[in-house]
Amino acid sequence: MSVVIVGGHDCMVNQYKEICKNYKCKAKIFTHLSSNFKAKIGNADLLILFTSTVSHSMVHGALQEANKNHMLVARSHSSSSCALKKILECHCC
Repeated sequence: MSVVIVGGHDCMVNQYKEICKNYKCKAKIFTHLSSNFKAKIGNADLLILFTSTVSHSMVHGALQEANKNHMLVARSHSSSSCALKKILECHCC
């Protein structure tokens, strides 16, 4: 399963990747708005939005791509490792 994480903290990127790896998911993680952001999202199975640590423009762009590519969307106000584990338990198991 492929996962795109939008938001979160820079210092947590390695932990996010490790958690996704433990759930046998490939992850792309975007903590900041980069050039060609929407094109880089691609076509994943699940889009995870950490809403407290992301700008409105990133949320809007990510949701446009999710709708276009028929991705599942999971939102969490918290960007903790525990929140990510709960989301992956619901969608990957």
